[in-house]
Order: sequence, then C-alpha cells, then structure tokens
Amino acid sequence: MLNLAHLKICLIAGTLEHGGAERQLLYMLQVLCQSGAAPRVLCLDRGEFWEKAIRELNVPVSWVGQQSARWARLLLIVKQLRSDPPDIIQSQHFFANAYTSVTAALLRVRGIGAMRNDGSSEVFDNGRFGGWLNLRLPRMMAANSQAAIQYALRRGVQPRRLCLLPNVVDTQHFTPAPAPAAEPPLTVLAVGRLVRQKRLDRFLTILARLRNDFKLNLKGLIVGPSRPGQNLRPALEAQAKELRLLPDGVEFCGTVSDMVAVYQQAAICVLTSDHEGTPNVLLEAMASGLPVVAAKVGGVPEIVRHEQTGFVFDPDDLDGFVTAMRQLVTQAALRMEIGRRARIYVEKNHSLHHLPSQLRELYRLATTN
Repeated sequence: MLNLAHLKICLIAGTLEHGGAERQLLYMLQVLCQSGAAPRVLCLDRGEFWEKAIRELNVPVSWVGQQSARWARLLLIVKQLRSDPPDIIQSQHFFANAYTSVTAALLRVRGIGAMRNDGSSEVFDNGRFGGWLNLRLPRMMAANSQAAIQYALRRGVQPRRLCLLPNVVDTQHFTPAPAPAAEPPLTVLAVGRLVRQKRLDRFLTILARLRNDFKLNLKGLIVGPSRPGQNLRPALEAQAKELRLLPDGVEFCGTVSDMVAVYQQAAICVLTSDHEGTPNVLLEAMASGLPVVAAKVGGVPEIVRHEQTGFVFDPDDLDGFVTAMRQLVTQAALRMEIGRRARIYVEKNHSLHHLPSQLRELYRLATTN
C-alpha cells in the first residue's frame, strides 16, 4: 500500500466557503499532515471560511484567482508550482478540473479531478464546452458517490479513470445529544446555502403543512449562508410569512461555525435538494443520532436506507415527506431507533478513520494509471 509520508500534494480549490466539499478538504489535509505528507492549497478565491483552519494546520494557502481570464489563472498556477513540482495535483471542485489537468500535464506529474455532485448538474453548470473539458481532461477522477461515477461512465469516461472517494465525518466531534429534548416544540432542521439547488421553499411548505394542517408543535431551523448573486433569503422569508411560519415557526440562522450544538438540539434533519452528491450535512446529522428525511437524489440513497436509517422520497413527493415526518414527530421511540441506526451506519462506513486508507488507494491508482 502506498505510503503517504513525504508525498507532496497540491490541492486546487475553487473556493474555501462554508460548504461540505470544503470540510472534506480540511479532513483530507488533516490526514495528510498526520501521515507525514506535504500538502499545499491553491485557491481561486481568498479570505473565505475554511482558510484560517487550513493555515492552522501549517498548510500553505496561495491565492491564484487574481485574474478573471482562465488562461491567466492557469499561467499563475503553473508559475506557483514550477519551481517545486508536487507529486500529485488534485482538484477539490469539478470546475477546477481543467486547471488541475493541464497543469499536471505541463509539469509532467499526476493529476486527479473531482466530482462533488451528481455529475449531470456539474456538467450543466459549467456549460457545454466547460463541462466537457472538466469531465474529460482528468486522467483520474475522484467522485464522492456512485451516482456520479455512473453518470461519468454513461458519458464515456473509462472505468479505470474513476475512483470512489466517499465523504467522511468526524464521529468523535459529531455525537448524539446526552439526552433528547424533553420540552416541545421539536426542532426540524435544514442545513445548506440559500441557493436554488437546496430548494428550501419545499422545506417551508412541508413545515407549514405539519404545523397548520396537523397542528404539530414544531419549529423549523434553517442554517446556511446566502451566496452573493443568488440571495434567496428575502424570497424565503416572504414565503415563510405567507405560510404563517413567522415569527415563531421558523428561524433563519445564517452561518454557524460549529454545528454540533445545532444538531444536538434538533429532532429531525431534512434535505429537499434538486441534486446532490453525498451530502455532508446528512452524514453529520446521522452521526449526531438524527433520523433524516431526504430527497432521493445523487448519492443520498447510497447513505440513507429507507425506513431503516431515515426516509427518502422523490424531491417533489411532498406528501411522502409530510407523512414520514409526522410519523417521526409523533412516535418518539421510532425517532430514537432510526437515529440510533443512522449513527451506527455512519460509524461503520463513513467515519474519519477510514480516510487514510482511502487516500492511499486513490493515490496508488493515480500513480499507476
């Protein structure tokens, strides 16, 4: 098995904002540092949420997004790495795959691309030509879900160029609450950036039906930042007001730096997205002993076993969401049992201690392909 010690790895990130892909980057850097590797990060943006935590690992972070032109950014990346080339250049975001692949080819080192979502949405978001480049250029691609791998295979990417790198979660940090909340209202949690992909309008509709139609004593909690250029918070607040959820039925919390206390005060975690890869939030919630009710998209069915560790429904099946959540709210024993199973599943399959061997296998494949 490949030894990570003294391996020089450069990770190219599109952003270090407060998101799941970026938390996975921090986990990888922690493992690499602990294993004696020498990682560094080049980022197309700067001053974002995770940059401080990465620097505290003594990992160098360099900004390479000074220019808007892609060719100028590529030249700056090559210039940064030319004097001391890494053994492996790895992308952390799909839209950085072309930078990673071209730089690796020019420096004659190994390159690894990334698929962080379901594949289809990533290609679409990058446009016809950009999507094609970012999918086809990497000699090796690390995807966090089988759904993304199957998409790439359907698009003609060779199986030997694809590797599953599952998301992991720190199960010592994210743990169940010492005791479940005894006093109502129960908290129903949604976590994610306030962007169209997350479809938090669905969450508000489901919450309103549970409160208004079934008179359940619930409070919704929405945790996540707005994204510049796609600030949906005013529209979501207007919807919440129209659904009679304000002022007491739902709270918009913005960014929360450490989610442990949030998960521990919640009773159920809900995900209503149109598309996903393997959602970090579900793994964190499950590690925290929460039952989850989630849209059947991307890699979600790979981690949530319907009626065992949670419930999955087609994204527009709001009746299914409402029925499952009503069950969980009114049956405390069922809620606790599904949360217990969810925690056991994550400990067995997605705990942080699996990551060193997964990275060794990824880098072994990259250096032998």
